[in-house]
Amino acid sequence: METFYDTHAHLTSPDFANDLPQVLERAEASGVRRVVVIGTDLESSRHAIELSEAHESLYAVVGWHPNDLGEAPDDVRASLRPLCDHRKVVALGETGLDHHRMPSTRGGSAADDACLKDRQERVFRQHLELACEMGLNCVIHQRDALRPTLDILAEYQGRVRGQLHCFVDGPEDMQRVLSLGSLVSFTGVATFKNAALVRETAAAVPLGSFMLETDCPYLAPAPHRGKRCEPAHVRLIAEALAQARQCTVSELSQGTCAAAHGFFRGWS
Repeated sequence: METFYDTHAHLTSPDFANDLPQVLERAEASGVRRVVVIGTDLESSRHAIELSEAHESLYAVVGWHPNDLGEAPDDVRASLRPLCDHRKVVALGETGLDHHRMPSTRGGSAADDACLKDRQERVFRQHLELACEMGLNCVIHQRDALRPTLDILAEYQGRVRGQLHCFVDGPEDMQRVLSLGSLVSFTGVATFKNAALVRETAAAVPLGSFMLETDCPYLAPAPHRGKRCEPAHVRLIAEALAQARQCTVSELSQGTCAAAHGFFRGWS
């Protein structure tokens, strides 16, 4: 059976509180040998580490999501730095920019939007600077903010690589990501009927420059769309991408696993 990695899973979510052992058993049965558990704030980052300690197949990424900065300190580096020393912490994140739901869409002002964008940018840079210091790469979230995200990432080119997770943009944008030494990853969105652009990008990206992920419990692939997603679904994503690329699932397994080994700290 082919080997797969789920490089972006929110297993700290309450959705998995009651059956995580069974979820991991199904992942193993589907060939998913490693799962990267993502932190979105300090509490979930610590929880991700705890899960990685309890389960050999799990690894942790620690950081603050741009939509979860309400409780974050002005400078997140001091609280994240000790976590980075843990043997199973393999990257920083999920960090980045999200301009999708600005305060002005909920009754706020343009000034409120500017303030939030500035806050997100400062915390994003703090992650990138800490990544340089600790020898880690960054798992990056962006929504409606690809250009400013890549402009900032470009300032750290050669020192930090990014995983532009849940990539849904076109081939030209993908090429810019790769030109920075970074890579992309694809979710179950690639299986959606209305996601032709994602499949076009997946067909164009060089093997070894992209990874697989579920972003579970979100974005379950067809035929499970609308239900809880879980790491076992990586195989369905791989099959869809192999079809789009006109390659074998085995070739896709080898290329995506190699990309993950080159990106996450300590993987061998």
